[in-house]
Amino acid sequence: MKNTKGQKGFSLIELLIVVAIIGIIAAIAIPNLLRARRSANESSAIGIVRTIATAQANFHAANNSTYGTSAQLTAAGEYVDATMTSGFTRNSYTFTYAPNAAATAFTVNANPVASTTGRFFFTDESNVIRADPLAAATVASTPIGQ
Repeated sequence: MKNTKGQKGFSLIELLIVVAIIGIIAAIAIPNLLRARRSANESSAIGIVRTIATAQANFHAANNSTYGTSAQLTAAGEYVDATMTSGFTRNSYTFTYAPNAAATAFTVNANPVASTTGRFFFTDESNVIRADPLAAATVASTPIGQ
């Protein structure tokens, strides 16, 4: 009768193989996750730019063909939520908007907090949303979807 103890557990080689497999899966998945997050943040920024432009159009229709300031649009949450004052940050983007001096036009900018986190967006009374991958978008930037 041979008295042998049965080995239990995993050998070091088996553990190293499992760790290597997990590392390979992570190397494949993480870039896709970051790309999806960036895309979601950009979509959110575009939606907020559209919301502010729509609020400006509604203000324009209700107030003798003038566009509103941040304070006017957020007053009592009538046109946009009170948290959306010009200069607010949401989903890695900072949003600024204002009418021109005569209140006959307006601009909306959405700039990423860090330049590596997404494109820059812009719109004005034309309601065409424009994007620039490198710097603050302007009326001369490329419209999205083109």
